[in-house]
Formats: sequence, structure tokens, C-alpha cells
Amino acid sequence: MNEETKLRIEEDIVKMLKTVFDPEIPVDVYNLGLIYNIDVQDTGHVRIDMTLTAPSCPASEFLMEDIRMKVESIEGVKSLDVQLVFEPEWDKDMMSEEAKLELGFL
Repeated sequence: MNEETKLRIEEDIVKMLKTVFDPEIPVDVYNLGLIYNIDVQDTGHVRIDMTLTAPSCPASEFLMEDIRMKVESIEGVKSLDVQLVFEPEWDKDMMSEEAKLELGFL
């Protein structure tokens, strides 16, 4: 897989992540800053490192399954590994300006 294809797949993943919403927050997981890393490998395997707004987030299973279904539907993605990480700990400064505005932090 060439770099151009990997870049296209990563862009498609970001677009797809912007359609995944925590049921309690009207902002997508990407703009909330919950996605720490997207690694597209030459084999088509994708690894996403993500966190939650709180370790005890009741929507964690829902979010991970939604991400899994949507990202695995992208052309070129052969397999997906979603890793839940808690370092660094998420805080509101990780949100995009758009998310901060939407949630009234600006």
C-alpha cells in the first residue's frame, strides 16, 4: 500500500469518526479529542488509540462498537484494533475549538 492510499484511508477514518457521538454529548469523538492515534499499516490493518471523557464512561462499549462498524466499512481497511488508553488523561483542552464552542467553553 502506498503513502497516498494510506493517507486517503486515514482521511476517510477521520471523516467516519466525526459521525460517532457519545449519546450524552452533542460533539463527535474526534472533535472531543478522544482519538489519540490512527495508525494505518501497509497491510490494511488499522490501530486506533482512543480514550474516554471518564474511565467509567457508561457509553464506552457503544462508542467502541460504533467506531468498529464504521471504520471497518471503509475501503482498504482489512482489520481494526481499537485500544482504550487512559494516558494521557483526557481533559477539555483536548477538544477542538468547534467542540468547545458547541459545549459553551468559549
